[in-house]
Amino acid sequence: MISVLVVEDDPVAADAHRMYVERLPGFEVGAVVHTGGAALRLLERRPVDLVLLDLHLPDGHGLDLVRRMRSAGHGADVVAVTSARDLAVVRQAVSLGVVQYLLKPFTFPALRDRLELWARYRDDAAGGEASGQAEVDRMLGALRGPQTSALPKGLSGPTLEAVTAALRAASGDGLSAAVAAREAGVSRITARRYLEHLVDTGRAVRSPQYGQVGRPELCYRWSDGTKT
Repeated sequence: MISVLVVEDDPVAADAHRMYVERLPGFEVGAVVHTGGAALRLLERRPVDLVLLDLHLPDGHGLDLVRRMRSAGHGADVVAVTSARDLAVVRQAVSLGVVQYLLKPFTFPALRDRLELWARYRDDAAGGEASGQAEVDRMLGALRGPQTSALPKGLSGPTLEAVTAALRAASGDGLSAAVAAREAGVSRITARRYLEHLVDTGRAVRSPQYGQVGRPELCYRWSDGTKT
């Protein structure tokens, strides 16, 4: 099991992060703390694999905590979960080895995708020696999440995330554009555009669903990234 330390000063957010992590197979929450000092004391007693770190803590900045962790020899990877949008802070986080940077507020699918990417990277990096540049590139590429800039014109990252969440939460039979629209809070036409984008990129499959009368309705199902 991958042990995760949640460092978050807001008790409501901390509890939400804990519940999100505990929904992921292979992950467990080792502890939840609300200050940087408490995090360091916990790490002295119980090492963890990953730290979910809020950057605005009552006893100092989260990046200062990362520096103190490294100085003390704690090698756990860090995922920043924060409302800090200052690009200078993002740059500092990268320079300190923060492996993912997730802006609040975020949904469970957003955190899940980043933790799964990190877990893939961790598994790839667990071996001995890389066979060549391609393997190094593949390993580092595992940390890269979906890029909003790669979306077709007119599509937005947050809406794609909402539609994706609705699709992944659907039963095995999938859902229609109308149901996806209701779940994501968008129009049916908008939901259809995003569902078709997921089909085009191999993240979903569609099939006709025949009713008693009228034309068949398209039904969409999550495909775990495999086209069929």
